[in-house]
Amino acid sequence: MRSIRIRLLVAGLAVLLGTVIARSQTSEAAPPPHPMQGPWMGMGEHMLNYYTKALNLTDDQQAQAKTALNNAKPAFKALFQQQRQIDEQLHQLAESSNFDAKQVQSLATAKANIQAQFTVAETQLHNQIYKLLTPDQQTQLKQLEAQRQARMQQRMQEGAPAPPEQ
Repeated sequence: MRSIRIRLLVAGLAVLLGTVIARSQTSEAAPPPHPMQGPWMGMGEHMLNYYTKALNLTDDQQAQAKTALNNAKPAFKALFQQQRQIDEQLHQLAESSNFDAKQVQSLATAKANIQAQFTVAETQLHNQIYKLLTPDQQTQLKQLEAQRQARMQQRMQEGAPAPPEQ
């Protein structure tokens, strides 16, 4: 039970951090893209260009990837709007003189459900784009992902506190 709570907390914090980063990098008119979870997430033109070069995507692959991304945008936008509404409600409850733990729990559950929907949508999008790649490109992508994961792991270890002395 505790493991699930920790995972939900970490997922919620990751989404919140990603939302803050995305909001700071986008204009007021455009909704922020989903920032995390796999190499295709948060993909704007710059990321598509990066993967086009890194994986040597053909024009047809690029067009299909753009179509998949554009088709996914409305679902991500709707989920972001739902999450923002919940975040606003949680913020109001945090500053309220009448704290209601049951209401916070209900909102936290709704937020976790939205995160689950994000995960499904992200994984589906990743799979759609992955299927567009040739076997060689899939291997290259796996290598890029492994390198990215290694860099993230290194950063986490550098920032981790030293183990207690015995």
